[in-house]
Amino acid sequence: MFKRPILLLLLACAGFEAAAQPSDSVDWSAGGEFRKRIDRHTSTKAYQMLYVGVPLIVGGVVMQAYDADFRRLRNGYVPSFHQEYDDWLQYAPAGVMLAMKACGVQGRSSWGRMLVSDAFSAGLMAITVNSLKYTCRVRRPDGSSRNSFPSGHTATAFMTATMLHKEYGHRSPWYSIGGYAVATVTGVTRQLNNRHWMSDVMVGAGIGILATEFGYLLADLIFKEKGLNVYETFSVYDRYRHPSFLGFGIGITTVPGVYKPYDGMQMEFFSGPTTSIQGAWFASPYWGIGGRLACSNLRMKVNGRIQDDNLESASVYIGPYVSYPISLRWQIGSKLLAGYEFYKSCETHLRTLPGRNGMAVGTGISMNYLAMQNLGVRFSTDYDLAPGISRSSNQPLHKLTFGIEVCAAF
Repeated sequence: MFKRPILLLLLACAGFEAAAQPSDSVDWSAGGEFRKRIDRHTSTKAYQMLYVGVPLIVGGVVMQAYDADFRRLRNGYVPSFHQEYDDWLQYAPAGVMLAMKACGVQGRSSWGRMLVSDAFSAGLMAITVNSLKYTCRVRRPDGSSRNSFPSGHTATAFMTATMLHKEYGHRSPWYSIGGYAVATVTGVTRQLNNRHWMSDVMVGAGIGILATEFGYLLADLIFKEKGLNVYETFSVYDRYRHPSFLGFGIGITTVPGVYKPYDGMQMEFFSGPTTSIQGAWFASPYWGIGGRLACSNLRMKVNGRIQDDNLESASVYIGPYVSYPISLRWQIGSKLLAGYEFYKSCETHLRTLPGRNGMAVGTGISMNYLAMQNLGVRFSTDYDLAPGISRSSNQPLHKLTFGIEVCAAF
């Protein structure tokens, strides 16, 4: 029931973005007219406020259909995981921001302006999160209560990370990267602790970012230039920069076809969740070398019967990456990887499939968006040719993964 108002809000935000005027934070000197139009559109003030938070909320709503799959992935690898560091880690970016301010490191705002901006942000975040929690009443994955959606810890973590970015991101992009890395760890930990669904975490992250953007906007309208130490900075986005990156991603993997690991045994697979860590170092704007670590969990059907157990796999790949800049912020990329795939043993109603490993190769295409100087988003489609389910089978698995990844760009 809550999807409709959220989608209406997003449509309203899209209209606000379309009406906004471009900011002066991008150098338009490179590229043709089409490329310049793309870059001008993606550099408006409204776009800069909405381009991260809104997709996270939309993605979280879509991800609700796969919540049970990601919980199954968690239960397959870390069923007993329970850590409490997320209770304080959510506040760590704010602690760094206040400590730097107290030590006299000049940030974007004066003390008064910063505190008002942060108070607006915290108020907007708290009202939004608690309104949804007690309106939607989604049961937590551990069954403890009905206030799972969205994740308050994750919203707080991304709110404080965005505060740190706003105040000190201009001094070094690594303040922003560090803050958002801590926020991501907080969100992932909430899911690993079995306290939240994946959709809770994604929507919470989006709310935290948007609350801070609007909190600072309100303070800017009130204070205008009073107490403002740093104005909008002029950032030149070099189209031919080296696109090195390190990122964390989630995706959905499908394995089309029917497989025969043993005589009289036919296996089919349902789509399932994948999580990954991927990175590459580029020696030029076009060529680099990197690798990917991933794990996935796939439900299966044997001889037409759905199984209680799942195929759990992990993989490690390495190889060359290629990239081509199509605008100041957008790049298209590909890769050719080789590595190993590892399968855990699993039970079927016919027989036990023993664990095994084997050589695998992979490739894929991606579209990479440079959201900020050192923060990017990758949309990818990967194809892996993985070893067969059993050693007696010469039939490799054809795995297709559609994913999204948040990356530190350096």
